[in-house]
Amino acid sequence: MVNVVCFSHKVQLYVVKLIRPNVGIFFILVYVNDILIYIYVISNVNIIFLAGGVFSIASNQTTIGKINIIISKEDPASQNIKNILLEIRDWAPMDIDCPAVIAAFEFKAFRMVEIEGMHIYQDGLDIQLAEYGLDSDIILFASRHRSKDGRQILTVHPTGNTKEAKLGGNPMELASAAPQTMRSIYMNLKILSKNEDFEVSIESTHHGPSDLKTPSLFVEIGSSEKEWVDKLAGRIVSNAILMLDIGDVPVAIGFGGNHYAPRQTKLMEDTDIAFGHIFPTYKLDELDKEIIGQAFERSCADFAYLDRKSMSAKQRNRLTFIIEELGYEVLRERDIREMDGVPWELCKELRRRMNDLCPSGRARITEGIKCEFKNACQKCVCPKVKVATISPDLLQEAEKLDRSRLEAFLAARSIAYLEHKNGKFSHILIGIDDDCARLVADELTNECINILKAHYDIRYDRDEGMLYLIADKFSPELARNLGITSGPMFGALARGETVTIDNRTISPEMVYEATKKSIKVHNILVD
Repeated sequence: MVNVVCFSHKVQLYVVKLIRPNVGIFFILVYVNDILIYIYVISNVNIIFLAGGVFSIASNQTTIGKINIIISKEDPASQNIKNILLEIRDWAPMDIDCPAVIAAFEFKAFRMVEIEGMHIYQDGLDIQLAEYGLDSDIILFASRHRSKDGRQILTVHPTGNTKEAKLGGNPMELASAAPQTMRSIYMNLKILSKNEDFEVSIESTHHGPSDLKTPSLFVEIGSSEKEWVDKLAGRIVSNAILMLDIGDVPVAIGFGGNHYAPRQTKLMEDTDIAFGHIFPTYKLDELDKEIIGQAFERSCADFAYLDRKSMSAKQRNRLTFIIEELGYEVLRERDIREMDGVPWELCKELRRRMNDLCPSGRARITEGIKCEFKNACQKCVCPKVKVATISPDLLQEAEKLDRSRLEAFLAARSIAYLEHKNGKFSHILIGIDDDCARLVADELTNECINILKAHYDIRYDRDEGMLYLIADKFSPELARNLGITSGPMFGALARGETVTIDNRTISPEMVYEATKKSIKVHNILVD
């Protein structure tokens, strides 16, 4: 427990919460004379605001392993980041007798390692550093970003080559990615650059090094010499690195879009997922099973996301076939957004059960069952999903009449349900315990019957287990027998209107006949 009190008007403390559901991350920004001098990041916290500008903080931040920040002597942006890091933290010099290392410094879990040469040509660097006691869990390349449009931008991305190796690395080889780290640094950059002139984006996988076995990523300042040496940009990137807080969210491989992966970037901002390797549309045709397999293996990925609108149907189908052949799922954006906030292990169990029950179906996860999952996980309980069903014919008839009412009903319950490939409701419901699933199944059955009552007379034969839907329906044959041919009079009679032909009045009752439809159901109550 930490208590912080603001005593002077020249020192301001700001507490900023990351506005995301199910995420408890706070930043404490310390200003002296309106200049930002220090940033604290605290995750998984509760902050209680008290009177007089006092707040208390309880934190259980996740610990992380060693992180090597690679500084290039030849890269001006890298030198900018290095100088800011040395300025804002007390780094201890390290005595390292390694030919590849010019200088090394250490601060808590971080090491700064300065090297000769450009970052993109550092294949084998992780092994070389490990031989001299500088092994790490993550490698961050603090680098420059160059683009023709000269935009002011801060980027993060994994490395590797899908085909030839024009800028370092080896052909058709991907480095080990660091999805959780990339997500954390991206989110930090986004917050710290707010109200500044810099864009923030993830980039698709490109250039070397490609043979690193230690998870790595590039953190870059772009896109011209002016930005590379910009102290504000250097400070934002430096603080984003030091604020690193590695989470544990599901990881996707991204396919499609342009080089800056806008759909993947937005999805990572909005939901609790991370991205490993990402491939833009212009590279999709050169991806084969080998390189896609590398992407999943070297990102420790859970599923794939396709930016469907950015690719052709032929490309989608080919990628989906390869991904599924490798044993992974392709999730749509709606699927990802719906599962947001649900622990991934539970998502996998849920999707596994649903796939067993309806292989061509798609899962729909309501907000209610998300809360149930969250509560169960807080109690350190791993709930098992339970299945209940209703009459498929009953559900189908009710859906024909009022789908929106059924959607509203299901959305308000603590269950997950299935939709068939054609978008129609499946009769399968899933809850986290038997009672919940059965109760919702019973309630849904009654809701379907209430919808049918608005259009039919209902009769239920309990012995037969049959529900009969009785209605009067316009009979074209009866109308013709009375001398009425098809045309406007048919339409009028079908609408329940009276017509006159040859001085004869024909009322709807004269051309309607009773119809009866049967549905097999069990153990229901009909008023």
